[in-house]
Amino acid sequence: MVDLERIAAEITAYLRALDESATLRHHFRHADEEGGLWYIEAVPDRGELIVIKQAELTSAGQLHRYGWEHMEDEHGGLTDQAIDPEEDPLEAIPAEEFQRVWTR
Repeated sequence: MVDLERIAAEITAYLRALDESATLRHHFRHADEEGGLWYIEAVPDRGELIVIKQAELTSAGQLHRYGWEHMEDEHGGLTDQAIDPEEDPLEAIPAEEFQRVWTR
């Protein structure tokens, strides 16, 4: 169990460092099959786009937010996969749209 706690702490520290030092941020939206909308903030790191914040606005209007400060809960969690806008079904959105949902 100690190894899992150490790994979780390292991941949290990595994502926090990316969030606090990022000068370039990308924002995306994705609609899921259930009518929910996913909002993503990602930053480049070592040739990949790493998701540092993710918000799900469900079709019922519930908002679930994930980032280094709150990685997961009973509804879901922050993705651990890098994203590829060329391959993933994502729509680029303005930072203001992401922030409007994130701070709701």
